[in-house]
Amino acid sequence: MIRDSLGDLNYWCERVAKDTAWIENANMLLSGPSKNPEYDPQFTLDISRDILRLMLRRYSLGDQPSELSQLFPGLLDAWELSNRLSDEICAKHNLKTCRDWVFDLSDLNHYIWCFWVAGLALLLKIPDDLWQRLLVLVGEEGRDVLLDRVIASRQPERVIGAELLHVKPYARLLKAIDAPEQQQAALLREFVEYWYPELNRRGKQQPWWYLYGDPEKHPLEMGSYFGRWCIEAAVSAKVFGLDDSQCLGHENYPGDLLRPDGPSTHKPRPEIKKRKWFGLFGS
Repeated sequence: MIRDSLGDLNYWCERVAKDTAWIENANMLLSGPSKNPEYDPQFTLDISRDILRLMLRRYSLGDQPSELSQLFPGLLDAWELSNRLSDEICAKHNLKTCRDWVFDLSDLNHYIWCFWVAGLALLLKIPDDLWQRLLVLVGEEGRDVLLDRVIASRQPERVIGAELLHVKPYARLLKAIDAPEQQQAALLREFVEYWYPELNRRGKQQPWWYLYGDPEKHPLEMGSYFGRWCIEAAVSAKVFGLDDSQCLGHENYPGDLLRPDGPSTHKPRPEIKKRKWFGLFGS
């Protein structure tokens, strides 16, 4: 079944197939001689983001959460390679950065990226060797009270920061986590309700995916939309034992990640066309 509230079956099947073909082609390009070594750090970082996008697209389409974890090693491989190549190119040309990305949790885009990747790692229960690699990539221990506490659910010795780097919308989530048990369900729902509207920013602080799916500014026909899933709420419900019953069925809440054996928490949608790529992922 399609979990996302936007896009028909044809949209999701085509996008998943194209993403998969692109990632396979990109990895083939990496295996050969580079035609533009200075761009390789950005190219490999983009592959890592494309793999995350594919994971979320497959969730939107209706694939089983257990299948998504198969993509995790490739995501980490690309991120690690991007870091190594960046160090080489920056040293060669005496540059401070050679990627269009701010690797600091104070940057909202990077904060969301780290929260999503760490959140999916916890929800999908990735093996410990992958988890340790991810911790190295995220780094910034003791920077943010919320992300540190989420990570500490699997890494108890992690230093917890004293500051919440992005008050909007995450103060609402922190409030739900710290609230008395009888208030947590309503407060978690409140966070999910305000999550997307309160992420809206001006300029480079606006999440890079924020306008995807906007019918006027970035319609589905452009093919960029991969869903608007509040991974932050789902992983917090899991690691802190929050009651998420009031979030189930909300268009932004990925409740099936907590219930991989079903039944689905999403409202059923009609599937008009068959999956042309059925069997591509062994599902």
